[in-house]
Amino acid sequence: MPDALWRLTATAQAAAVRSGEVSAVELLDSHLERIGAVNPQVNAVTQVLAERARAQARRLDRARAAGEEPGPLAGVPFTVKETTAVEGVATTFGVPRFRDLVARADAPPVARLRAAGAVPIGHSNMPTMILAGMHTRSELYGDTANPWDRGRTPGGSSGGDGVAVATGLAALGLGNDSGGSIRVPAAFCGVAGLKPSTGRFPADHRAFGPQDPGPASQWLVTDGPLARSVADLRLAYEVLAGPDPRDPRALPLPRYGEPLPGPVKVAVVADPGGHGVHPTVRAAIERAAAALRDAGYDVREVADVPRIDETLDVYDRIVMTEFAPMWPSVRTLLGPGGDRFIELTMARTPPATAAELMTLMGSWLGIRRSWAEFLDEYPLLLGPVFTEPPVEPGVESRDAAGRELVRTAMRLCEATSFAGLPAVAVPTGLADGLPTGVQLVGRAFREDLCLEAAQAVEDRLGVLAPIDPRPRGEQ
Repeated sequence: MPDALWRLTATAQAAAVRSGEVSAVELLDSHLERIGAVNPQVNAVTQVLAERARAQARRLDRARAAGEEPGPLAGVPFTVKETTAVEGVATTFGVPRFRDLVARADAPPVARLRAAGAVPIGHSNMPTMILAGMHTRSELYGDTANPWDRGRTPGGSSGGDGVAVATGLAALGLGNDSGGSIRVPAAFCGVAGLKPSTGRFPADHRAFGPQDPGPASQWLVTDGPLARSVADLRLAYEVLAGPDPRDPRALPLPRYGEPLPGPVKVAVVADPGGHGVHPTVRAAIERAAAALRDAGYDVREVADVPRIDETLDVYDRIVMTEFAPMWPSVRTLLGPGGDRFIELTMARTPPATAAELMTLMGSWLGIRRSWAEFLDEYPLLLGPVFTEPPVEPGVESRDAAGRELVRTAMRLCEATSFAGLPAVAVPTGLADGLPTGVQLVGRAFREDLCLEAAQAVEDRLGVLAPIDPRPRGEQ
């Protein structure tokens, strides 16, 4: 067993603790030392839960010594995005006013991971209230640095988890995604990420009281894991999936579906909607397509995905209509300049009337139907996470052109979130010293197909993390 236990995959870490080769406390301490050495350089972990984590690790070690089952994720440290409740810890959303908003219970995915033996080691950074943009900078905790290049954003909004996993501060990260917030930081940081189907994992996003959010927030936001390997994503997926009485959206469906006959067909679309794709991104898709062909998949380039421009417009209109009444009070929480991204979005997308909203909700169902028909023919889609290389921090809040660049680049993420589909982001190598990645999108509730295909890509193209952050100024 190497001295640097934090370098191991989550699967290997859990196996070592389960076998008694190392203790949960030893594994935790290795990660805490890594956080102490590296987190000051990247600012990914916001609240380090050292004593709480150590107490849980000790309990795990005592239970194992007594012959109890330690769980499939025994001792594995994970970070939790600042949106998601960890019992006894403030859920700040990166806002100074919420620094004392202490959670009374674990959110369902945190409880699931903890019950499987995983140990929450800290909260992770995000854009303020998830609203300040794609770049991970919060009013309370500041900027998170991309460990590959400080001049590029780590993405967001689950950027703290992406950086923490990439640099070995934790083996897993728990983020959430309503239009790319897991997949973009995974791609920009060189790790893997799973955005599950709507209704696959239970969640509870009632951070500020008993009232549930509106339909867009209910159906677009899905919690999901980030990891350094696809096998680790699979392990987390198996733990997180399934119904929970706290979330009636989570369905009691099998985690794995029936095998598909013959070679699985994969549609390839490098430039969704024909709005342009950077050569390095196109090359990454070509590498992934070649890997899938080598693995026996029936890979076919197709003209386009369903109704993407319409989808983006409907997505924005529904979200902005739901959000507009809250904006005057919410914007006061975002700090200087933190409101620019939403202001730019609202200037482009006015709220709908009641009659218009009813029409938009009908369009939502039609778009989901179009995707279901597309994926009935092609069970998997290979496409970009972001059609540009990682951009500079804050470009989406700079001006209308920057906002449009980022929205257009992450269009496939938004469209597939809107359709409620599962997707796995997986690295494909490096270009100009920066990570590249693709996503594999599947039929609803066929995360298993996405994970299997992503594993085939990883087997042939390798993993990129963990890494040490590049020193400031080094390219």
